[in-house]
Order: sequence, then C-alpha cells, then structure tokens
Amino acid sequence: MARRLLEKRIVVTGAAQGIGRAAVERFCEEGARVIAVDRQGSALQNLAAATGCDAYVLDVSDRPGTERFLGSLGAVDGLLCAAGVVAVGTVLESTEQDWDTSFEVNVTSIYRMIRGILPGMLARQRGSIVTIASVAGCITAVADRSVYSATKAAVVGLTKSVAKDFIGYGIRANAICPGTIESPSLVERMRASADYETTRAQFTARQPMGRFGLAREVADLAVYLVSDESNFTTGQTHVIDGGWTM
Repeated sequence: MARRLLEKRIVVTGAAQGIGRAAVERFCEEGARVIAVDRQGSALQNLAAATGCDAYVLDVSDRPGTERFLGSLGAVDGLLCAAGVVAVGTVLESTEQDWDTSFEVNVTSIYRMIRGILPGMLARQRGSIVTIASVAGCITAVADRSVYSATKAAVVGLTKSVAKDFIGYGIRANAICPGTIESPSLVERMRASADYETTRAQFTARQPMGRFGLAREVADLAVYLVSDESNFTTGQTHVIDGGWTM
C-alpha cells in the first residue's frame, strides 16, 4: 500500500505524548518528514529515536522561542496543533491565571504557528492545517470546564476563519473535536481527583461505546486530513467521540 504522506513535511506541536505523539508516529509510518515540537525534551528525544522524526524543544507559549523556531523552519506541507492544557472548574472557580495560561497555550500558540507557517504554504499554493479542538465547548457543554471550553470554541473559530480566507489559495484548515481520549494528561487529571477509580468509572459511563477513545484513532483521522485524500475537505469540525454527543 502506498504511503499517504510520502515526502510531506509536517510540523506537530504537543508531540511528546497523547494525540500529538500518536500523530507523529502515524505521520512517520505514512512517509512524512515530521518536525515534532514539545517542551518535554526527554520524551521528545525518545520519540525521535523511535520514529526518526526531527525534534525541536519548545514551549509554545514562549513567543520569542516560537519566532526563532518559525524563522528557521522553511516551507512545510502540513501543520497539526495538538499542544494544550486543561483548566478544571466553573467560571467562578477558575482564576484569571487559568484563563490567561489556557488561552496562551490553547489558542495564541496556534495563532502564532499559523501566522508563521501559512505564508510558505501560500507561496506554494498548497497546505493543510489541522487543529485539535474538543467536543467540549464546540459541540456540547461539559461541567467544570469553563475556561477550557472557551479556548476550544476559539480554536474552531480560528480554524474556520483560516479555511474561509484562504480557500482559493490551495490552503485547507480543519478542526478535530475529540471526546474522552485515553492519554497521560487524562490519567493525570483523574489521579488528581479524590478517587481515581470512581472518577474513571464516571468518565467511562458517559461513553456509549463503554470505553475511552485511543490517541491513535484520532491520529488516523489527522493522517486523512493532512493527506491529499481530503483535498475537498476544509473548514469542518470532525467529531471523534465514540458517540458521546450524538
């Protein structure tokens, strides 16, 4: 079977774990040349050793660091923005620091990456941008995720705007909206609760399929959206939640 991303050069942020890591693995399997970006240097180097991707240690909330990275990057064919943080709490329980940090990582970092990478795509009249949003805030309301939901709604708005503005220039932009995905971040949040097993059971109970999604399942969708197979697809929110919001 032909590899779908052969020779495509793709940047992935949030690449050290979860959906970002699974995407790097799948992109490499499909023949892409991947630049994996994350602040977790050790995990990133392990990923590079396992997949052959290029590793770039960067905190995406670091504006000068991001500018240096983009300045050294050159032209790319695809961008997957998977870096993100999850603030827990209602609007009354969340702090302004939660708000500022969440928007800086979840939204502003994507804005900067797109602004830095898009001109090169426009020069070649081709490129695919994929953002990781969420069903939270975009498709349905989720309790105790006020700030997180606001950021993910903003991600979808930005993604659709890019798709609309540059549809005539060979640029596509799509958002993936996952449900509950098994990841180190999710496990960490559940362990931070008073009762891990009860919390996990509660999370599982809202899944009609009776299980969490897998990061690789989201990565498979990302492969499709970055590849030429999806050339007629842009400006969409792609829900992958095991039927949670249907």
